[in-house]
Amino acid sequence: MTQTYSLSLTGLTLRVQHIERQLAFYRDLLGLEVVDQQGPRTDLAPAGRAFTLTLLHDPSAPLRPQPTLGLYHFALLLPSRAALAAVFRRLVEARYPHFQGASDHGVSEALYLADPEGNGLELYRDRPRLEWPFRGGRLAMVSERLDLQALLSEARSSGPLDPQTTLGHLHLHVRDLDEAQAFYEGLGLALMQGDYPGARFLAADGYHHHIGINLWARGRTAPKEATGLLAYQIALRGRSPQTLTDPNGAEVRVLAL
Repeated sequence: MTQTYSLSLTGLTLRVQHIERQLAFYRDLLGLEVVDQQGPRTDLAPAGRAFTLTLLHDPSAPLRPQPTLGLYHFALLLPSRAALAAVFRRLVEARYPHFQGASDHGVSEALYLADPEGNGLELYRDRPRLEWPFRGGRLAMVSERLDLQALLSEARSSGPLDPQTTLGHLHLHVRDLDEAQAFYEGLGLALMQGDYPGARFLAADGYHHHIGINLWARGRTAPKEATGLLAYQIALRGRSPQTLTDPNGAEVRVLAL
């Protein structure tokens, strides 16, 4: 039986300063396809079209300081460990300079990097739900060392993002955890883990998290015209389309699923 879901993350928009440098990363290295290009706007997507990454070119935009309120990272979910290993090998072979680390979270295995303008990006694969760690009946994600050599051994050759890659979750720096949690609960998400230092994780459908929120930017703000996250799209079952503003000021486009 095919499982149905009540939430899907379907896109995000980044303001970028240098479009060709960003395309060299997202298109040429990761393998996203350009599906539309009009004026300053470029839309990219994996071959399976599960989400759209929109780059809005503004050469006068200052680079967003890190860390500041807004995007911590957006996370692309690969369909298998082998698919994650293939794109990791591709990054290694290209000697990509902005690799930031890797973690085993119990629920997933994750690689962390930044794009050429400092936007955080996570590439990950999920473990089967029956293997997720729980403590006292609550989800208990962890951050432990990921064996990168073992991961690389899963890929005989390098490759771009798998066509079935999806936008798995967003993780945001916020000013106030309670305020942000209330906003996402208003969209139907539930708190999945609230005991991680300075962070909380919310999701629909029993997932480990569709949205992560943290206080790690300590309230620091970027210039309004800076590069970074401008908007994102959430498709929700049973909801009418609407446009909201999240606690950081980003546009949230709610779509009917």
